[in-house]
Amino acid sequence: MMGSSMYGYGIWGLLLNILIIIAIVWVVVAVLNKSNSGSSENNDRLARVEKDVEDVKKLVQDIKEKLDEI
Repeated sequence: MMGSSMYGYGIWGLLLNILIIIAIVWVVVAVLNKSNSGSSENNDRLARVEKDVEDVKKLVQDIKEKLDEI
């Protein structure tokens, strides 16, 4: 069994194993890059939502103050 690979003997089995490893690494890198690019978009969206929440809080506080004056 020495010198044998998962898909057979010789150089073709070795090349097939190498190609499978390269394909797996390529898929993992592609998935990681996609998740990182989406992360920056989510951070921008989160920043806009936080700003909107602060604006709404300020508006509610202003309305409360005007109601207290009445």
